[in-house]
Amino acid sequence: MKFKEINPSPRTLMTPGPVEADPRVLRAMGAHILGQFDPEFTALMNETMEMERYVFQTQNKMTYLVDTTSRGGLETVLTGAICPGDKVLIPAFGRFGYLLAEILERCGADITLLEREWGTVFEPEEIEEALKKDSYKAVAFIHGETSTSMMQPLKEIGEICEKYGALLIVDAVATLGGAEVHVDDWKLSACISGTQKCISAPSGSALITYLDLAQLEDYWSPRRLNHHTEATSMQYAVHEALRCIVDETLEARWARHSLNDKALCAGLNAMGLSIFGDIEHKMPVVTAINIPEGVDGKVIRGTLLNEFGIEIATSFGPLDGKILRIGNMGYSSQKRNILILLGALEAVMLQNNVKIATGEGVAAAMEVYKNAEK
Repeated sequence: MKFKEINPSPRTLMTPGPVEADPRVLRAMGAHILGQFDPEFTALMNETMEMERYVFQTQNKMTYLVDTTSRGGLETVLTGAICPGDKVLIPAFGRFGYLLAEILERCGADITLLEREWGTVFEPEEIEEALKKDSYKAVAFIHGETSTSMMQPLKEIGEICEKYGALLIVDAVATLGGAEVHVDDWKLSACISGTQKCISAPSGSALITYLDLAQLEDYWSPRRLNHHTEATSMQYAVHEALRCIVDETLEARWARHSLNDKALCAGLNAMGLSIFGDIEHKMPVVTAINIPEGVDGKVIRGTLLNEFGIEIATSFGPLDGKILRIGNMGYSSQKRNILILLGALEAVMLQNNVKIATGEGVAAAMEVYKNAEK
């Protein structure tokens, strides 16, 4: 039998994840394998923890990696924090709030869902009102809800949770490394992220900061008690991805994502496409656009992929078939990608008889970049 050599077609990944891995990360993954207790390797683990604390903006020593997906990271923290019968409040404003509920139901938690229309976020007063009515061990929140492109402000909510004695457990899978996350200042009890979005490494590790995961803590601490065989190449990947963030600085990285987001939105608006949801709370790393009437979103996505090698995403639940989602994350968040996407999207929309302002999208985005250089 013969099998094809792995040789994927080149893609420009403009989805809400996965996104393009930084080439420096891919190069690091090709380095020699080290044993999990080799001093060189444990030194890398220590550096990884230090850089993670910087990216999470926390002083918490218990900040490390779990060899799993982002969902596995959520399960690690939620099953560690929540016991059967514990009351947990889940404010859901999109698909991934319900994912938290799915995980916690299997933990035997006593769940209360607080629901919001997709495309909006919660006001702090809504959370406080719920915490006044009942006593909860924890509030589990999504920071960046990629299914709707909305980003939930958390600072006031952290203060409210502290006031009522509830843990605040946050999914920052889509935002860490691309938008502001301040674990200590926002009083987050635990925070989880992944590698395949703004961190710009392949999927396969979860970044967590949390106070009590005893066995993992023993492995990552100076005790180095065996827990599992660490995924060496993924450790290299995350170390290099975090090093790239530290080298760029968080402030510059946040500014880069914000500028590219402004250029993208300016281009979409100038083209005549409408942006979905509460614009004030839109994530800088995901933009959702309303699919024009009479157009099949699958055709738009398929043509972008097949003709231009650009991948964007559809959505879930009540928004399936109604919006398209464009990612602006990590290494994929580049001026070049924004301009190419806008040009390709214009061509595809014209091909599908959508009335748009020809040539205006790219021009508007370039004007944003030009003004930023002044």
